[in-house]
Amino acid sequence: MIPIENIYFMLSYYFKFDALNNQIINLDNIENFDNIAELTAQILYRGLNILLKIGLAKEYILCAEPLSTLKGKIDISASIKTMSMHKKRLICLYDNFSINFYLNRIIKTAICELLKCAIKKETKEELRKILYFFKEVETIDIYKINWNIQYNRNNQIYRILISICHLFIKGLLISDLPERKKRLFLNTPNDEKILNSRYMSDLYENFIFKYYLNELKEKNIKCYHKSNINWKIDNDNEGKIEMLPKMETDIMLTCKNKILIIDAKYYPNYTRKKYNSEEIISKDKLISENLYQIFSYVKNKNLENKNYEVSGMLLYAKTNKNNIDINETYKMSGNKISVRSLNLTENFKSIEKELNEIIEEFFKK
Repeated sequence: MIPIENIYFMLSYYFKFDALNNQIINLDNIENFDNIAELTAQILYRGLNILLKIGLAKEYILCAEPLSTLKGKIDISASIKTMSMHKKRLICLYDNFSINFYLNRIIKTAICELLKCAIKKETKEELRKILYFFKEVETIDIYKINWNIQYNRNNQIYRILISICHLFIKGLLISDLPERKKRLFLNTPNDEKILNSRYMSDLYENFIFKYYLNELKEKNIKCYHKSNINWKIDNDNEGKIEMLPKMETDIMLTCKNKILIIDAKYYPNYTRKKYNSEEIISKDKLISENLYQIFSYVKNKNLENKNYEVSGMLLYAKTNKNNIDINETYKMSGNKISVRSLNLTENFKSIEKELNEIIEEFFKK
């Protein structure tokens, strides 16, 4: 399991350049938090205290209400159905500038769910105080929340808070507590496996990118996220290029004439057992499709940049004791392809050391 403090540090890098991050992410005594719900509650509590000082965002919401005086426009069909005219009232439709807009509703929903979790009594009291300011805000069914949110200048400050709510509600974070009966997450065990693979993968990838982006600022190494690589197609096949899958790298580091493409992989198991029927033994083998993928990235990038030394790396997240440690490098058709595991179960200093060693290996020699 990943220690809670490591998840916290990954989150701090994930939101490194967010508006609220520097004010809410510096929590003390991370190791004393009992579970990830406690950590989520503390981050939300700090962030919302700052947000309340600025003021909760509002938007115009269409309201329908029976009124004795005209306001907005009349909903004739609703007035007839409810027979409100017999009471000398009409159903009026009007816009109300309210805090009951979607992002505030997500936050209130997350707070209500946190109050059901195994968190400290004092933390619950803090959240209830915050909840008072959301009394005009409605909650949402957690299974129907639309997370495809468009941020702009007016709601940008909500990004980190909504992302924390997203990670918590989707059951993305793995508790390191052995007591699985505690209600720390909202999903069934089967759903949790799927979500942990999908969303923790996003956190892991963004953490590595933001770490390098932050740590390499003063060095002559550029860091790119989600860069596209073009397929090198012969002239007679150029018209069929739209059928080819997109090649999009997770992280790409460049310095002078060197390029390192990193494919961050977050899997429960990053090797597969191959059985030899004659000797009746099993051997750990790398996942072939991952190796084919990074090899394609490297070869096509090298054809784009013929004067560069292009290397590739599969960087797997080690999240449990069953996975083996990997640190292998292969020379394939003139390019260096590495496969490494980043041990997320160790203390964060060790994780930093491993990430820095990658830079030393590829760019300092």
